[in-house]
Amino acid sequence: MKDTLSVQIRSAVGTRNTRRVRESGLIPAVLYGHGEENISLSIPKEQVSKLIRHGGRLVELTGEVKDTALVRQVQWDSFGIDVLHLDLNRVSADESVEIVLPIELRGTAAGTKEGGVVEHIKHEVKILCPVVSLPEKLELNINSLKLNQSLTLADLPLPAGAKLLTDPEDIIVHCVTPKAELEEGAVAPVEPGEPEVIGRKKEEEGDEAAEEKK
Repeated sequence: MKDTLSVQIRSAVGTRNTRRVRESGLIPAVLYGHGEENISLSIPKEQVSKLIRHGGRLVELTGEVKDTALVRQVQWDSFGIDVLHLDLNRVSADESVEIVLPIELRGTAAGTKEGGVVEHIKHEVKILCPVVSLPEKLELNINSLKLNQSLTLADLPLPAGAKLLTDPEDIIVHCVTPKAELEEGAVAPVEPGEPEVIGRKKEEEGDEAAEEKK
């Protein structure tokens, strides 16, 4: 799925000009790749926000530049709230690209009915994928996952023509028995107190008797 971004060419660059671009409601970007010159762009903030919200990667550029590109990097502010800059890599419909995609779990593991707990271990994967088949994320159905079983990257459905670039034996998710709690009625260990000094009581009694004789 392609998102459409309406872009303008930025002739003025530098920190001060970039700040002005953001203040005007636009996001600075740079388009590069395929042996062509880099082009500085600006994109409406609302379009970028929509793209980021649903995890879009493949974009169709319209406006002052017409091209197809892949979002390679998103630069955020120090709070991780506002997008500061986009890196866009030119791509063509007949090529494949290396990309890291998120893994999303779907369904309910059968093992949870046996008291198991699902632990999602691997959250993303690197693949080589044709641009025309590029998804926003990869989904793994875990309905068949039983207690003490696991699913690996080898079980992950890939888009047509895509290949894993990560070890297929890596575990994505497993269903395990929860850690045992302390048995009911178990007595908690008591911290040691001050050790009794043998003979102290007799010494104290002797001192009291001596006082009475006086």
